[in-house]
Amino acid sequence: MSHIGADLSAGLAVFLVALPLCIGIAVASNAPIYAGIITGIVGGLVVALISGSAISVSGPAAGLSALVSGAILNLVSYETFLFAVFMAGILQIILGVVKAGFVALFFPYASIRGMLSAIGILLISKQLPIIVGDESLYDSVLLLLHPHSFQEFFTDLNWTLHDFQQTALLLSLISYLIIHFWNKPFFQKYAFARNIPAPLIVVAVGIGISEMLNAFLPAYALTSAQLVQLPVPETLDDYSMFFTFPDFNEWQNIELYQIAFSIAMIASIETLLNVEAADKIDPIKRVTPPNRELVAQGIGNVVCGLVGGIPLTSVVVRSSVNVAAGAKSKFAAFFQGILLAVTVFLTPDLLNKIPLPSLAIILAVTGYKLTKISIFKNMYRLGMSQFVPFLVTIIAIVATDLLKGIAIGSIVSLFYVLRVSYLLPMGYSLKEVNGLETIVINLGENVSFLNKANLQKALNQIPDGSNVVINGEKSIYIDYDVIEIIIDFVENAQTRHIKVEMVSIPQTEAVDSSH
Repeated sequence: MSHIGADLSAGLAVFLVALPLCIGIAVASNAPIYAGIITGIVGGLVVALISGSAISVSGPAAGLSALVSGAILNLVSYETFLFAVFMAGILQIILGVVKAGFVALFFPYASIRGMLSAIGILLISKQLPIIVGDESLYDSVLLLLHPHSFQEFFTDLNWTLHDFQQTALLLSLISYLIIHFWNKPFFQKYAFARNIPAPLIVVAVGIGISEMLNAFLPAYALTSAQLVQLPVPETLDDYSMFFTFPDFNEWQNIELYQIAFSIAMIASIETLLNVEAADKIDPIKRVTPPNRELVAQGIGNVVCGLVGGIPLTSVVVRSSVNVAAGAKSKFAAFFQGILLAVTVFLTPDLLNKIPLPSLAIILAVTGYKLTKISIFKNMYRLGMSQFVPFLVTIIAIVATDLLKGIAIGSIVSLFYVLRVSYLLPMGYSLKEVNGLETIVINLGENVSFLNKANLQKALNQIPDGSNVVINGEKSIYIDYDVIEIIIDFVENAQTRHIKVEMVSIPQTEAVDSSH
């Protein structure tokens, strides 16, 4: 237990980031605000204990907000939606039990990157009405995203821009400036700026400005609809209002199962990708068992569905904060769950002072990080075989939904791969090279993302302390997804005392292979 101090400190840091995000994501999902906090609590108190990851943090995900928002609006009631979350959790548990954790490796990089960028676009669009203080603008934003009538869009936009609420817009601008400058070197040279996350400062400043306006300039104060609205319990029995229970009487609703399937698939893919990203930044380079993670996430979503939460996933932003704050074990994530529970049950009055425009800016900036221009430029540099599926995925998701968009993007990726290559197996042999027993992996003539799973399996099975040669001399085409796996293997080889030599593997010159 020598690491308990580091875990307590890291848990506090994650809590400070998670609290505004849990509330903001609930708002973006058209869910009750307390549902987001409940999900954060379940992620800390339930998933963290079952997960095989020491540093991953689970909770409500911005990436699911568009899917959740549409599902809540389309189903009969929020209680019916909770039944869908419950069923999604059951599906995830089944995926973990049948060892389907490898599935994420079969989704091409371009489609996954496109999914994240589309999520960013949808997330930003949902925050615009709150940022300017005029929710009627949301209809115009939807018209832009589904452009069947550009004339109607510009007509509505011109009308609503005259009706924005100046205080909300000013508060949004101040919130953005705080986030923009907080991580600049000028501020980061001070310890308080390094130790206090920008979202917490945004929330604190937002509360301060709102309270000052209430006291001195009530004519310019935010309306109650522009503030967080949590129910405030007055007696012990009133605490039950925080919880909502699923309506199992809707078991014959076919749409419910379709939504459950979508939530399970998207949440599982996002979780597996985020856990993989968390493992990469883990200083100790621990590897999270993917199937166990699916079971843990499934149990978490079952609990969320039973008590009123929105779906959860592993969340890379909070996991990154956890690692940066020095977390050593899963107790850090568990502790942040305790802090969330204490806060929501003991200080709902304080939470109800948080302005929604402040939360909207936090989420909009999160969305921008997923879809910034540099991402489009990087995908373009990788070639048309990456850029076109990336772009198609974004357009398809915005025009339809996440699951259909990923499917369409993956089909386009497959078309490009099949157009330039036939799938050939890779050779795996044991030879003597320079007097040393060496594992030689000979890549085929054309290596696509469909080879990812086999290559990953082969690399994972290499014993520690081995000598390895990855030979691409016969390869005419090596897909970027495969190169990424090779780069990750080389970067982590030193921790396993593996010596790696690469022959004719493109785009790996920057990787030090002299381990």
